[in-house]
Amino acid sequence: MAILDRRQSRSSNSLNNGGKKIEEATVRPMAQDPPEDERLHRGLKSRHVTMIAIGGAIGTGLIIGTGSALARAGPAAVLISYTIVGFIVFLVMGALGEMATWIPISSGFTGYATRFVDPALGFALGYTYWFKYIIVTPNQLTAAALVIQYWCPREKVNPGVFIAIFLVTIVFINYFGIRFFGEFEFWLSSIKVTVIVGLILLSLILALGGGPDHDRKGFRYWKNPGAFKEYIMEGNAGRFLAIWSTFVTATFAYLGTELVGVTVGEAQNPRKTIPRAIKLTFYRILFFYVLSVFLLGMIVPYNSPKLVQANKNPTGASASPFVAALLVSGIKTLPGLLNGCILLFVFSASNSDLYIASRTIYGLAAEGKAPRILARTDSRGVPIYALGLSSAFALLAFMNVANESKVVFGYFVNLVTIFGILTWISILVSHIYFVRARKAQGIYNHELVYTAPFGIWGSYGALFMCILIAIFKNFNVFVYSKSYGKFDYKNFITGYLGIPLYLIMIVGYKFWMKTEGVKPAFADLYSDKQRIDDEEAEFLARESSGKGQTRGSWYYRHFVSWLF
Repeated sequence: MAILDRRQSRSSNSLNNGGKKIEEATVRPMAQDPPEDERLHRGLKSRHVTMIAIGGAIGTGLIIGTGSALARAGPAAVLISYTIVGFIVFLVMGALGEMATWIPISSGFTGYATRFVDPALGFALGYTYWFKYIIVTPNQLTAAALVIQYWCPREKVNPGVFIAIFLVTIVFINYFGIRFFGEFEFWLSSIKVTVIVGLILLSLILALGGGPDHDRKGFRYWKNPGAFKEYIMEGNAGRFLAIWSTFVTATFAYLGTELVGVTVGEAQNPRKTIPRAIKLTFYRILFFYVLSVFLLGMIVPYNSPKLVQANKNPTGASASPFVAALLVSGIKTLPGLLNGCILLFVFSASNSDLYIASRTIYGLAAEGKAPRILARTDSRGVPIYALGLSSAFALLAFMNVANESKVVFGYFVNLVTIFGILTWISILVSHIYFVRARKAQGIYNHELVYTAPFGIWGSYGALFMCILIAIFKNFNVFVYSKSYGKFDYKNFITGYLGIPLYLIMIVGYKFWMKTEGVKPAFADLYSDKQRIDDEEAEFLARESSGKGQTRGSWYYRHFVSWLF
């Protein structure tokens, strides 16, 4: 009732901005709270959310994928693209953080698209995001099985055995509740941070001549063979195409950072934990990505035979450019250890991917865009039916047991990766509409817990860049190659089919459900807000009772949080 009164007072103060329309919009009846058997539990602590956000930002795209970009374009091109795309990601996360701290709803950013833009956008965003993760999860399981072949060749043990073991493990981790999942991911992400920090320090030592060869490399490889490698064309045009080609690699390396938006419905005190995780994104990007690719370009030349060999391997230690750098410097004993770290990275990714898939389809069901049974939760707040459905799709990993199916599955994965960029685009569009709505309803910046650093104009700029990358990401399919001739139609289809599918879902939903775009004055900015405010007050009251810190909290404060 307090919120209803507040909304009425806002409308009376805003008559000159639309009069009766704003009053009607702002005094609509509140939506009903979800029943107990459809509620998620807020079991993610501040350190859980922070470390899960870090885990989403650190993956195989960084430790493996940077090698292909370096070999194709050179160190300067990689540094430029990772810095620019990193700034775009920061703008996306800022936009998401502003919405998530105002109303941290369980449906995540699909709910924001539905409330502030159009239910059709929420429908398309939710299903494309879910589709992405039910494909990526089995792909990660397959990658884990391939990594193990470093020690155990497929001739000895069928990869399907390891796929089954990993699948059962991640299903149980997700089934045992959000607190268990959060604690497990906290420790996995802590190890990830330790590994990346170790690689950065090792790279710096090697660049300064601390390796077995005692060769102080510095910026030698920026001069010979050079900072840029020409790609497709010669001269400045070739260098520009080289930079642009690495934009795609950098974009896919950063995909997953938005997963903190999926955790808002299960985070304790989200108005404190979410802004903190978002703010630290900038420093994570600067430290983990930009610094690591900068140092990598100093210790291995882009024309190194070992780097070329690394790019021929799909996964495992031999595929990492860091291993190529170690071998160039004369270190031959670390690849096995690094392979174990890569296995941990892939396992953590598959675990969090299954979590995202289950919570995404749960959010769609809670909004009536999927069968209602998928919104049912058990006594621990786990959406068990959504988890079961998402886990069933993970069985697609067994397709990769047969060698001949890997090519087809690879194209399938290429098809859905475009949905990652479309997710960023949808988040930015939702934020633009959110800012318009709160201005129309008289909600100003000082009333928000967190605001996007560059406001609505930052979202416009990031939106332009995301659209540009989505359109031109596969420009090389039009270039002649020995394998496909003048037109690489297979990669063209798999690289761009996601865009028309996304648009078809938006148009189809609007046509079938007869939905209309949400006008700023009528956007729902208050449903569920009172319940979340009450939950926050209850949590703060419990915290003020002065209960002791857990062991994990002690570890985080003393060994991890200082990094940021």
